Amino acid sequence: MIRLLLADDQALVRGALAALLSLETDLEVVAEVARGDEVVAAALAHRPDVALLDVEMPGLDGIAATAVLREQLPACRVLVVTTFGRPGYLRRAIEAGAAGFVVKDSPAEQLADAIRRVHAGLRVVDPALAVESLAAGPSPLTPREADVLRASRDGSSVADVAARLYLSEGTVRNYLSSAIGKTGTRNRVEAVRVAEGNGWL
Repeated sequence: MIRLLLADDQALVRGALAALLSLETDLEVVAEVARGDEVVAAALAHRPDVALLDVEMPGLDGIAATAVLREQLPACRVLVVTTFGRPGYLRRAIEAGAAGFVVKDSPAEQLADAIRRVHAGLRVVDPALAVESLAAGPSPLTPREADVLRASRDGSSVADVAARLYLSEGTVRNYLSSAIGKTGTRNRVEAVRVAEGNGWL
């Protein structure tokens, strides 16, 4: 049996995935969580072979959870299963240690096959998304520019962003200006939208 952990903040999606995967004779769902910051504790308690993680979850996103899980429990393979097939997400997930990346609209038998392949030590990536990711290239943003854009998502003032990130206001303005230039946008709201749309944040 391949032991599975499911992490998705949408209860209906998580329940449907669990029900579908439980129909497979060689797959067993041993844990389900609704938050990214619950993934590692559940994995350490239940020792799954494969963790299926959504990208966008409260507490900790699936990509950050992947990195922590790979560090704390390297024997557990990670398959990112997401609604958002963004090239930047794919690249970041693989860099964080995910063994696979598939979109949620994949047929159930395809998902089960992806789980088996990841468990066998192979890498599984949605082919269309792989091509798109290669064409898009890596994120042009530096880690600090991405941090400043993330902190600006909620419309915080430059002063608030500076205080939150322990930077000077001038430094925040410089990072924002650079990020706006790199995303080819006119202001930080547009820069955030473009960066999120590409999965860079």
